[in-house]
Amino acid sequence: MSRLLRGRWAKAAVRGGTAVAVALLMTACGGLGRSPVPEAMPKVQEKFGSAATYSRLFDATPAQTCEAARRALLSQGYIVNKADQETVEGQKSFQPRPDRHVQMNIRVTCVPESSDGQLSMGFVSALQDSFALKMASNSASLGVSMLGSVSVPVAAGHDSMIKIGSETVTSDQFYDSFFDLMRRYLLVDVPAEPVAHNKR
Repeated sequence: MSRLLRGRWAKAAVRGGTAVAVALLMTACGGLGRSPVPEAMPKVQEKFGSAATYSRLFDATPAQTCEAARRALLSQGYIVNKADQETVEGQKSFQPRPDRHVQMNIRVTCVPESSDGQLSMGFVSALQDSFALKMASNSASLGVSMLGSVSVPVAAGHDSMIKIGSETVTSDQFYDSFFDLMRRYLLVDVPAEPVAHNKR
């Protein structure tokens, strides 16, 4: 191969490498000054159907249904924060692990389902909040003659519970068991049929 051809190929290679470097530099510079693209929020796939996971029909007035819900919560160790003829709210705490705390909040809403008010619909939703135990260290200020006041962390601190998650309970078994317990307390409140006395 002649020196002339080798020289031409060398020049072409240098030109090609220079063009690639320039293109990469322009691409990098084009991204400068632009704000970072925010991360997209995860999409929640919610489907509305006819499945009665969170509601049941009761052969009772709304007041009786909510009273049964109140007794059902009390029987399971819940603290009832609100109770009237339309709404009942209860709360219970769990600690599955030493550094974990779970709080269950149950809300029951009772609405009439018939014109005479003798049928009612009970809607129940349960929200589960999760907390984690975190150690927060304290800082103390030390006076140094030449440096002034210096803040340094010390070993002493205090524990605090930090909320790490919140989720609505969607288990059918969970709601089925609660509605069944409500029905048991409704049966207790059903008045007995009057006894017919035989006339002689």
